[in-house]
Amino acid sequence: MNFSQLIAGTMTWGSWGKNLDQDQMATLIKTCADVGITTFDHADIYGGYTTEAAFGSAFKKSGISRRSVQFITKCGILYPGGNRDIAFKHYDYSKEYIIWSVEKSLENLQTDYLDLLLLHRPSPLMQTDEIAAAIDKLKTSGKIKQFGVSNFTPTQTDLIASKTKIEYNQIQFSVTQHDALTNGHLDHMILNQIRPMAWNPLGDVFRIENEQTVRIKELLVRLMAKYDASPDVLLLAWILKHPAGILPVFGTANSERITQLIKSTEITLDNEDWFALWVESRGEKVP
Repeated sequence: MNFSQLIAGTMTWGSWGKNLDQDQMATLIKTCADVGITTFDHADIYGGYTTEAAFGSAFKKSGISRRSVQFITKCGILYPGGNRDIAFKHYDYSKEYIIWSVEKSLENLQTDYLDLLLLHRPSPLMQTDEIAAAIDKLKTSGKIKQFGVSNFTPTQTDLIASKTKIEYNQIQFSVTQHDALTNGHLDHMILNQIRPMAWNPLGDVFRIENEQTVRIKELLVRLMAKYDASPDVLLLAWILKHPAGILPVFGTANSERITQLIKSTEITLDNEDWFALWVESRGEKVP
């Protein structure tokens, strides 16, 4: 499956963020596609179960061919609020719920297939046979092309993979959240031919002012001139350099920023600069 090197995360496109109207969302979809960002990441819960449908209507209005883009969505979290009667947050990975959720996402997105379905977060009650049976039926019917997980540890991934093939794992990963470099998560994915995706790929660099982010930003200022690139582009290039082939899922809904972020796919950081960013994040020398 040829997903774009950068993936557009839609969580903030709807009522959980920018609350874009149909025309604004259609324009943003076209902006992404025009610069080569053809993969769009969803979850059924976004916008209180409303953003998928808003995106589906906007995509139809955009006039872009469905075959030229890729849709990812996640299921399994039952979330209070929005347009479903749910009392408290919990998880459901029964065969019936997974299939129902996919069919609902297909309806909302106005498409007849998903390029990738992810289980949103692991549940202590998940049963591998139930999950495998659902995925087998969805693949056989052509409703999903590929299957993966999100926020799963190596052992949780192996548990599901014992019954059905896992092709992707979407984890939190950035220059400020980099435990996956040393805790075996990325090694496990490389060994098992599971492609990583990274949500919140810019981390806390522009969200929090602390000793860690100050050190990182000071280094980024020095690297900007060397690579003729903005700080956020350099942070994505840092992720893209990893041999696991990590696909960053960015969250901005700003068209101008999106057209800049794609420049990260054209930059290869020198090894020394890659390690320098890791060191500044750690606040100590590499192990």
